[in-house]
Amino acid sequence: MTDIAHQVMWTRLISIVEEQAQALIRTAFSTSVREAGDLSAGVYDAAGRMLAQAVTGTPGHVNAMADAVPHFIDAIPEMIEGDVYLTNDPWKGTGHLHDITVVTPVFHHGTHVGFFACTAHVTDIGGRGFGADGNSVFEEGLYLPICHFARAGVVEETLVRILAANSREPEQLVGDVHALATCNEIGRRRLTDMLDEFAIADLSEVADFIIDRSRSATEAAIAALPNGSARAEMRIDGFTAPVDIAVAVTIADTTVSCDFDGTSGLDPKGINVPLVYTKAYACYALKVAIAPDIPNNTGSLAPFRTTAPQGSIVNAPPPAPVALRHVIGHMIPDAVFGALDQLLPGTVPAEGAGALCNFMMSVVPTGPDGRRAEILSFNSGGAGARPGLDGLNATAFPSGVMTMPVEAVEQAGPVIFWRKELRADSGGAGRMRGGLGQVMEIEARPGHRFDLSAMFDRLHHPARGRAGGGDGAPTAILTQDGTSLAGKGRQSLAEGTRVTLRFPGGGGYGPPAERDPEAVARDLRLGYVTSDTVARDDEG
Repeated sequence: MTDIAHQVMWTRLISIVEEQAQALIRTAFSTSVREAGDLSAGVYDAAGRMLAQAVTGTPGHVNAMADAVPHFIDAIPEMIEGDVYLTNDPWKGTGHLHDITVVTPVFHHGTHVGFFACTAHVTDIGGRGFGADGNSVFEEGLYLPICHFARAGVVEETLVRILAANSREPEQLVGDVHALATCNEIGRRRLTDMLDEFAIADLSEVADFIIDRSRSATEAAIAALPNGSARAEMRIDGFTAPVDIAVAVTIADTTVSCDFDGTSGLDPKGINVPLVYTKAYACYALKVAIAPDIPNNTGSLAPFRTTAPQGSIVNAPPPAPVALRHVIGHMIPDAVFGALDQLLPGTVPAEGAGALCNFMMSVVPTGPDGRRAEILSFNSGGAGARPGLDGLNATAFPSGVMTMPVEAVEQAGPVIFWRKELRADSGGAGRMRGGLGQVMEIEARPGHRFDLSAMFDRLHHPARGRAGGGDGAPTAILTQDGTSLAGKGRQSLAEGTRVTLRFPGGGGYGPPAERDPEAVARDLRLGYVTSDTVARDDEG
C-alpha cells in the first residue's frame, strides 16, 4: 500500500475519533462533559497502541488513556465481539475515581483488529463527593476494577444497579456510562466501514506507518535542539502544606526526560497525583514546546520520558487520596516550562493559573419544598503571557476544557450566579500582559443552603512572570461580609450566603516598560487594566 493511502487512512482515523468525541458530548448527561468537554476519545490497534486521538478532549485524559488499554488487555485475555469494558482505577485509568474509562474491542469479519476507548468525568461517584477531603482513595467513591459493562452485547444489569445505588446522581452516572459505550460503538462502525472501503483485513500496516512516522518526526524535532539539562522549582498552595514541584529536564539526542526528584511528598488529603497523570501532563508540556504539529499517538509520545520518586506527590501509590489530582497535575507544565526556558529561551510562556478553578456545590433544601442537587462548575483563570503575545483571558491551560456557561449550571440545580466577568488588573504586567482571571458571585436559591467544595490554588503563590514580567493576581474566595474561605476542602455555608470568587491571572512576559503604548491604551479601553495600575507599572 502506498504512503498516500496510509496518509488518507490516518486522516480518516482522526475524523472517526473526533466523531466519537462529539457523539459523547451530544449524549452525555453530565454538564462537565456536555458543556466543558471534560473527555477524551481514541482508537488503538490490536496491541493497544494509540493511533489517533480526538481534537476534543484534555491532555490529562488522552495522554493517560494512552497507557490504559494495555491494562485492559492484561486483565481480560478472552475478548469477544460485543464486549464493553470499564474502569475508574486511578492508577490504570486517568488518575481519579471520577473519570470512567470505557474500552470496546473491535472485530472485523471475526478477527480482533483494535479498540476504541473514551473517558469522561462524571459528576458523582459516591463516597464523600468530589473534593479533597478524603484520607484515602476508599473514601473518595466507588472503585471499579477493570470489568465488563457488557458481555457479547448484553449489558451487565447488576453493575448498573451497583452504580446507581452508590451515586447521589444515579441517572447522570448511568446515563454517562451508556453514552461512553455508545460513542465507542459509533467509532467501531466507522472503523469497520473504513476497513471494507480500503479492502484491508486489519490495522497492522497503517498502525506501523502512523507510529513509525510520528516517532521519527518527533525524534528529528528533538535532535535539532541543543543537548542539555536544566532544573526548575515552583511552589504552590497545596492543602495541608505548600507543595514544591521540582523537575529536571534533559534533552539528550532524540529523547527528552523529566525527573521530578526533589518534589514534595504525599499530602494527607486528596490532591495527590498517580504517576500516569504526571506523565500525561509532563509529556504534554514537552510536546507543545518541541513538536506541537505532530499528531498525538504512541509514536509521538515515545521519545518523552517521565520519572518521579514513589511516594512523592506526583507519584502517589494506592491507597493515597487522589480526587483532586488535577490541582497539582495542571501545575506540572508550568514547572516543566521553567526548566525548558533555560534550555530554549524565548519559547515557553510565563506561568498561568494552571489548575482549573472548579468548585462543587452540594445544595441542601432548608424547607419542605426545596431540591437537593450536586452541581459541578468548571472555570478558569488567566493563562501566562507568551513571548510574543498576551496571555489568554479566562482560558483553561493546560487542561483545554471549556468554561461552563452560567445558564447551563443554573439549570443543574437551585443556584444563582449573580455575577461573572473578567477580573480587571489580574494579568501580570509585562511587554506581553498575562491573561485575566474572572470574578464570580454565587448563592443558593431561597430555601436552600450549600456546602462548597473548593478546588482552588494560587491563593498564596500566584503565577510568576517570566523574563522580567510581573506576577498575576492571586485567587481569593470571600463571603459578602469579607470572610475569607479556604482554597480547598468542603465548607458549609448558611442560607443567604453569597460567595465571591476571584480567580487568578497569568504572569506577564518581559519588562512592563517595553509594552507598546497602543496596547496599553487598548487594555484601558477594554477595562483589562485600570489607570492606577498603569501608573504603578510605569513607576516600577
